[in-house]
Amino acid sequence: MTFHSFFYHSHAAIWVSAFLVCSANHATASEVSFNRDVRPILSDRCFQCHGPDEAARKADLRLDDETAIKANRDGGVIVKPGDPAGSELMRRITSRDPSEVMPPHELNKPLTEKEKQTLRQWIAEGATWSRHWAYEAPVKHGTPGVTQTDWPQNWIDNFILNRLEQEKIDPAPDADRVTLLRRVCFDLTGLPPNEEMTSAFLEDSSDNAWETLTDRLLSSPEYGERMAVYWLDLVRYADSVGYHGDQTHNIAPYRDWVINAFNRNQRFDEFTRDQLAGDLVTSPSVEQIIATGYNRLLQTTHEGGLQPKEYRAIYAADRVRNVSAVWMGATVGCAQCHDHKFDPYTAQDFYSLSAFFADVDDEKHFTAGSNSNPTAREPELELPTPAQEAQLRSAVAALESAKTDLQAAGLQESEQLAIKDRIKTLEGQVKQIRAGLRRTMITVALKQPRVVRVLPRGNWLDESGPVVEPSVPKFMGAIMAPAQEARRANRLDLAHWLTDEKHGVGLLTARVAVNRLWSICFGSGLAGRLDDFGGQGEPPVHPELLDRLAWEFIENGWDTKALLKRIVTSRVYQQSSIPRSELLDLDPGNRLYARQSAFRLPAEMIRDNALAIGGLLVQGTCGDSIRPYQPDGYYRHLNFPERTYQQDNDERQWRRGVYVHWQRQFLHPMLRAFDAPSREECTAQRAKSNSPMAALVLLNDPTFVEAARAFASQALAQQDRTDEERIAWAFYHAVTRYPVKSEQQVLFQLLQENRDAFRSRPDAAEAFLKVGLTKTSSDADLKELAAWTAVCRAILNLSETNTRN
Repeated sequence: MTFHSFFYHSHAAIWVSAFLVCSANHATASEVSFNRDVRPILSDRCFQCHGPDEAARKADLRLDDETAIKANRDGGVIVKPGDPAGSELMRRITSRDPSEVMPPHELNKPLTEKEKQTLRQWIAEGATWSRHWAYEAPVKHGTPGVTQTDWPQNWIDNFILNRLEQEKIDPAPDADRVTLLRRVCFDLTGLPPNEEMTSAFLEDSSDNAWETLTDRLLSSPEYGERMAVYWLDLVRYADSVGYHGDQTHNIAPYRDWVINAFNRNQRFDEFTRDQLAGDLVTSPSVEQIIATGYNRLLQTTHEGGLQPKEYRAIYAADRVRNVSAVWMGATVGCAQCHDHKFDPYTAQDFYSLSAFFADVDDEKHFTAGSNSNPTAREPELELPTPAQEAQLRSAVAALESAKTDLQAAGLQESEQLAIKDRIKTLEGQVKQIRAGLRRTMITVALKQPRVVRVLPRGNWLDESGPVVEPSVPKFMGAIMAPAQEARRANRLDLAHWLTDEKHGVGLLTARVAVNRLWSICFGSGLAGRLDDFGGQGEPPVHPELLDRLAWEFIENGWDTKALLKRIVTSRVYQQSSIPRSELLDLDPGNRLYARQSAFRLPAEMIRDNALAIGGLLVQGTCGDSIRPYQPDGYYRHLNFPERTYQQDNDERQWRRGVYVHWQRQFLHPMLRAFDAPSREECTAQRAKSNSPMAALVLLNDPTFVEAARAFASQALAQQDRTDEERIAWAFYHAVTRYPVKSEQQVLFQLLQENRDAFRSRPDAAEAFLKVGLTKTSSDADLKELAAWTAVCRAILNLSETNTRN
């Protein structure tokens, strides 16, 4: 019997090493789980050639379908339940014959012995098949029992501890109170605790001290700013169009809406509805219209001579990729040119999903151009302040009155000329007022949606494919009840389907959402791939817990704050993050959560942290995007039009990172150095690199130099203190602990060396202290301040300063 290779090199799976260590150990210790242990192997090695994509399927063999994999085939069976020796699968993966072994040697994807044993054990145990876990509705599991009954603080702990006890692993000790304080402050607000908050918590010996702190953080305006960073990554928010000239567009009010939505704890189902279809609800509010800016966040082109049909296809594909990644945890975008190779999404599903957005009016720039107003991206909503609104109303009223006067009978020519001059002046006033108004891109529905066809192999020039109507993936059911099917489904129907737990996929959406909220609090999701719950993703290590969290999210009214509070008040969250040697082999990726995780802060938080420590951070939510210091000439390659970066020269310079102008092609160098995404696509989980460039940014970026100088001024303001006492104060101010003796000595030596250097070069001290907009006190000892700035700059560069433990 001859079969074509049914293992094929797939896209890199970042979860494999850590996950398979856990799953392989678990598989050999107990019964194999198909979804946890077997499906990942088949998907990673087999499905690209023997999966859902019929056009690419080799040897007419499917290994993603139970009937096919267990069927008689030319006198043999690929998988014979209970009989590994009689299964062609086992014969081929263990063969020593290069012409028969699977995967073929040339693919460089050999199975490990543990993986072969997992497949052998699965077949021996009866080859039980399960539908892919992500497409099965979450089950509301009961709270499991545990032996250490005094350890759990809420039901989350029972799920984690139950698994740890099965693995004979003890949970980590509780973290100390300072670590807990800093951890929860960064997780929920993105900022370090201030002096007052630190004292209040450390001095609170009551039983509800932790809950009181949690409630305080969740109710602070900084919470919405922190949560917005995670959401803006998902929806690829940026202040520029991305393609070609990467011109600026008006969308900052959408960002402000997201911040406010988190702060007022808007239900996640309504949060979803307003973004996808706020314009389609009955009598939408201004806020709901602003929320529809989501549909305009994709990259757009504004070059002359573009091909409308080409970009219509590009925009449609962009929207499908994003909505499926954000709300479905799916890679439906992979079905643009052919049926998905790993998941049951078809090309028709892709184009049917794109048809929901065929009514979005966003093609005026295809023909109109933008020369008269380079940032205009119609349709836009004007957002005047009360004062501007009064001015505009008055000017418009005066203009209309003048136009009426012009129609009066019997006017002399001189009178007509005077009125025309008045009309021209008033038109100029109205134009000037409107030019100063804040604007934001919004969604306006076309009366007649564009026709959508399946594009064979994604080719926008080929219009031979069938016309499709808006619809959800066929294998996931219908979007509307039969009684409603007489009308065309729209974006509002899509939003309801995504969040309806009874008649839609609300439970599946909830599972995607809570997995990301968990990752905010632990650095990784219960299912490791935050944007892909499909065949190339990672099955959840604690599936019952993930399901229960999804149920709680919905039953509590899609309450994000309540779920985060549940997580951070668990004992699992409050564990120490210090690794233990005995777990390095068993659970190197900390997927079982036998401890907390330590990880570097995201880019915006690193900036905010430095500004907060230096006392420069300007609080206050919402507003236009800000422009921090940036190297001269960084925008020199931007054209159409050419641009020169203009930094802010007022208090906007020290606002939080969430407000930084997001230029897709030329992201701010500080943000780029610390792995912030360009936001060309959905980013569910940022990379975390460790490079010399990042350290150089912390040392030399003007924001950090200025923060260090302001920090040093505070240290010198500590009256009647020795150098050692000032160093101790500065260290505690930055990381909420005092330095140990060796740390104190290193910093004291650094202080002395810089004192000597700046005393011999006072001109260098003066130049050093001129970095940034803040003014140095006229009576300051410049050489002494420069030396202390060097010390504070070193403290700001500590790993501990920029790490969430």
